[in-house]
Amino acid sequence: MSGDNKWFTEIFAASGSAFGLAITKKLDEVQSPFQHIEMFETTHFGNLMVIDGVIMLSSRDNFLYHEMLSHPVLFTHPNPKQVVIIGGGDCGTLREVLKHPDIEQVTQIDIDEQVTRMAEKYFPELCASNNDPRATLKFADGIQFMRDAAPESLDVVIVDSTDPIGPGEGLFNRAFYESCLKALRPGGILVQQSESPLIHMPLLKAMRDAMSDAGFADLQSLLFPQMVYPSGWWTCTLARKDSKFDGFRVDAAQNPAFETQYYNAEVHQAAMALPNFVKKAFSTI
Repeated sequence: MSGDNKWFTEIFAASGSAFGLAITKKLDEVQSPFQHIEMFETTHFGNLMVIDGVIMLSSRDNFLYHEMLSHPVLFTHPNPKQVVIIGGGDCGTLREVLKHPDIEQVTQIDIDEQVTRMAEKYFPELCASNNDPRATLKFADGIQFMRDAAPESLDVVIVDSTDPIGPGEGLFNRAFYESCLKALRPGGILVQQSESPLIHMPLLKAMRDAMSDAGFADLQSLLFPQMVYPSGWWTCTLARKDSKFDGFRVDAAQNPAFETQYYNAEVHQAAMALPNFVKKAFSTI
């Protein structure tokens, strides 16, 4: 936080940039066994969650991330029933997944219970579906959970993780992706938040390489805006087991049984279009 205590500023030293929000006060903080969690009230972005000095979400723009991590993968899978969310302690992704009426079971595994307790207090709208009978919340090691998951038991795995540091570090490597591949049914899909294409391209490429090395048959990275994250431009990457991507269920996406703020079929189609610099980076070995 800057010296006058009226701004929270996150510095991205690796890219020589920073992002700040005007704040009115600190609402809360807790040191969990895993990380330091802070809550702020901002002047224009509602409540703000910060973990180990890194912005996680704000009330104003979290719908962009949660919708794009959830709906594209669920409309790409032909008939998703069994879903696992690794991370996602703020429960926004869980809420979006449960909007799909055909989903039968969603298990969310986050290592840090305090993230969810803070979300319940300061982002109650994101936790509105936590008591849905289809939802199970576990506070455990997601890496171990996927390692122990029954083979071919899941349709979709959503990795809603922090950056690849601290508790999230082990979610970005081949061993973890191999566990996900084993747990997915034929044609199943893994999706993971995959950082900024503008300033994190080496990491994005390394993730995609590790997914391919783990045995996934096809990859698809989607781009979308996210103001409070580095560069304001973010990605998620889908990885499919056994088969190539061949579009998504456009009719279903055009006529969903629920409301969204950002996602629609046209946005989904546009998000699949890659800028030339991204195409070039992905084609370079």
